[in-house]
Amino acid sequence: MAFEGIAERLQETLKKLRGKGKLSEKDIKDAMREVKLALLEADVNFKVVKGFINSVSEKCLGNEVLESLTPGQQVIKIVNDELVTLMGGTESKIEFGNNITIIMLVGLQGAGKTTMAGKLALHFRKTNKKPLLVACDIYRPAAIKQLQVIGKQIDIPVFTMGDKVNPVDIAKAAIEHAQSEGNNVVIVDTAGRLSIDEELMEELKSIKDNTNPNEILLVVDAMSGQDAVNVAEDFNNKLDLSGVILTKLDGDTRGGAALSIKEVTKKPIKFVGIGEKMNDFEVFHPDRMASRILGMGDVLSLIEKAQTAFDEKQAKEWSNKVMNQELDLEDFLQMTAQMKKMGPLGKLIEMVPGVNSKQLQGLDLSKSESEMKRVEAIIQSMTKKERQNPSLVAGSTSRKKRIANGSGTTIQELNKVLKMYDSMKKMMKQMKGLQKGSKKGMLGKFPFIR
Repeated sequence: MAFEGIAERLQETLKKLRGKGKLSEKDIKDAMREVKLALLEADVNFKVVKGFINSVSEKCLGNEVLESLTPGQQVIKIVNDELVTLMGGTESKIEFGNNITIIMLVGLQGAGKTTMAGKLALHFRKTNKKPLLVACDIYRPAAIKQLQVIGKQIDIPVFTMGDKVNPVDIAKAAIEHAQSEGNNVVIVDTAGRLSIDEELMEELKSIKDNTNPNEILLVVDAMSGQDAVNVAEDFNNKLDLSGVILTKLDGDTRGGAALSIKEVTKKPIKFVGIGEKMNDFEVFHPDRMASRILGMGDVLSLIEKAQTAFDEKQAKEWSNKVMNQELDLEDFLQMTAQMKKMGPLGKLIEMVPGVNSKQLQGLDLSKSESEMKRVEAIIQSMTKKERQNPSLVAGSTSRKKRIANGSGTTIQELNKVLKMYDSMKKMMKQMKGLQKGSKKGMLGKFPFIR
C-alpha cells in the first residue's frame, strides 16, 4: 500500500487527539512531535518537515482550535489542508498547444521512462488525443525495441530512425512526421544515464532548444525517496522542468519523494505510476492523496474508475434486468469482466473511507480473486442457453459433470455457483420491492448510470 508507514503513524497520532474533548498546548506539541518523527522516518526532506510542522503548529495553537468543541477534528482538517498544500494544492494539468503538443520525458536510467511514455500515450488516447511515441534513446541496448513493443501492445505508432542518427534530428523529424500524419501529441522518450553528467544534460538541452516542448516531465522512482528529490532538483536547475511523474508509487510505503518534490523544486507532480500494467496510471490529485494518507479514502477516484470501466448503456440494461429479476449468468460474466477493468481488488479497497493498512493485513485478497477466476471458468464452460437459464444445469447430473470437467473444477464448486445465483435472484426480488419508493431505481443512484 502506498504511504503505508506514514499513513499508520499519522492516523494513530491524530486518533489520540480526536478522542479528547479539550486540547491543551502540550497535547498539540506532543502530537506535532509524533508527526515530525513520522515525516522524517518517511524520508521527507528535513527543511520540508520543519516548514510543515511550523505551519501546522501555528494554526493548531490558535484560539479557534483550542477553544473549539471538536478540537481533534479541527487539527485533522489543518493537517489535511497542509498536506494538500505541500503536494501542490490542486491537480496540475498538461499545457496543450494549439496544433501539436510536444512532451519531453527525461530522467535517469531505470526510472521507467520508456514504460511511462506508453502509459502517458494511452492516457491521452482515452481523452481523444492522437499520440505519437518517439524513440530518442539510441544508447541503451534494446531501448528502441522496447518502445516499439509497447507501442504495438497499446496500438500507438512509434517513430524511430534507428540508433545511428542524432537524437535531436530524430526529434525534429518526428514532429514533421506527426504534422503530416495528424498526430497532435508527440511524446519524446529521451536517453538516461546511471547518474547525471554534462554530456546527458547537453543532449537534453539541445533537444529542448530544437523542439521547443510544451512540457518537460521528469520521470523518477518514488521508492528512491530523497534521491528522487535530489535528482529532480538537478534536472530542474538545468532544464526548467514543467512537472514530475512518479513511478512505482504503489510500492512506496514511506512517501518521502511525493511529499518533498513540489516544495523543493516548486514544480508539480502531474502523474503517478501505480503498477506494472499499462492502465496502472493516474493523474496526481494532492487532495485525494492527502485524504488517503489520513485514512479518509478516495471516493472520487473510485467513482472515476467505475465511470471508465462501465459502459453506460450496458449498465442501464443491467439496472433494468435487476429490477425485473431477469439478470442471468451471462450478464454476471459480463459484469465481472467490466469490474476487473477497475483494477486489482486490493487497490480498490484502499480507496474506501475508513480502511487502513492494518485492517488489510492478513486479508488474502489474491485468494478472493483466484476464486472469482474459478467461478468465471465454471460459467464459461456452460453453453449460452445454460448461462441464460441455469435451472437447466441444476436438474441435470450429466450437465454438471460436463461443466465441472470443462472448467477443471468440482461438482461441489459448481453447486456453490448455482446457489450463489439463487441468492442473487432472491436479492433481486427484494430490490424490486424497495424500487417502488424510488424514481431513479436502485442502480440509478450510481454516478456512472444516468
